[in-house]
Amino acid sequence: MVQQQSCDVVTITETWWDESHGWSTALDGYKLFRRDTKGRRVGRVALYIGEDFDAIGIETNVDGIECLWVRIKGKANKADIQLGVCCCPPNQEEEVDNLFYKQLDNVSGSSALVLVGGFNLPDICWELNTAEKRQSKKFLECMEDNFLSQLVGEPTRGRSMLDLLFANRGGLVGDVVVGGRLGQSDHEIIEFSIFGEIRRNNSKTLTLDFQRADFGLFRRLKQRVPWEAALKNKGVQERWECFKTEILRAQEQTVPVCRKMSRQGGRELLKCLDIHKSMGPDGIHPRVMREVEDEFAKPLSIIYHQSWLTSEVPDDWKLANVMPFHKKCGREDPSNYCGQPDLST
Repeated sequence: MVQQQSCDVVTITETWWDESHGWSTALDGYKLFRRDTKGRRVGRVALYIGEDFDAIGIETNVDGIECLWVRIKGKANKADIQLGVCCCPPNQEEEVDNLFYKQLDNVSGSSALVLVGGFNLPDICWELNTAEKRQSKKFLECMEDNFLSQLVGEPTRGRSMLDLLFANRGGLVGDVVVGGRLGQSDHEIIEFSIFGEIRRNNSKTLTLDFQRADFGLFRRLKQRVPWEAALKNKGVQERWECFKTEILRAQEQTVPVCRKMSRQGGRELLKCLDIHKSMGPDGIHPRVMREVEDEFAKPLSIIYHQSWLTSEVPDDWKLANVMPFHKKCGREDPSNYCGQPDLST
């Protein structure tokens, strides 16, 4: 589900993981941060962040509290985002609460702070910012002292709002949606967007893992598509977008992705594709096209034919990944470079 929806960040509370579960917690394409509280089975938190984000864990050196923090690097001259995930069991001891408040004070100086987790404080009325119990009142005071606004507006477990989302400035977090469950959990999933300019790692690129690909399933998925009906009454660009969407959807379902270091730098036409070349800007890999050439020949011929008749070319066909190649003389003069297609695999 995480990879199908292309989530950049995933937080999980109450994982119940311990050291023996390290083999089963990895997700392709994600860096895992986790905190397993020693001596307690309940609780524990995990945070998955896409490997193309520049993220580092923040060491707190505090035991007994189920909370972890990660700093996601912002672009040049843009603020880093501090992201925290916390799990507070019901009736948590006051001493542990104070440890959490101290941690929050240490990171609250960030101009972009996001906190999410299960806090188990059902007596708080977030609409009025009031609470009945002393523990909950102190929690509210701490959130106010650190200028954190709560953004969840619906129950997350039964009729209670136990799972919360905070941000320390307006416009940082939006598109908050509550609904759906993960596995056997009885808590609702909270989906949201963080609006910030994040630095991505350029040293790694996505590549398709063909050793684990299921092209049999790919063929079955595409054989079910009524291409003539799907492409009927559409222009060339619309037909190409329809075709591309179908292919990328099936590619995502049947060809897993993995990470690798970058190195810098009709049917007969499909047979000529070099499967060892990298994918172009459209995101469709040549090997995918070759493996299912019989299924692709018909929709592509429809698109080619209309393109020929109307002199219209899909936008993706006009794009290329081009890298500057130094020819001679001074490297500071742009005229001493020529463009070279980036064909690395």
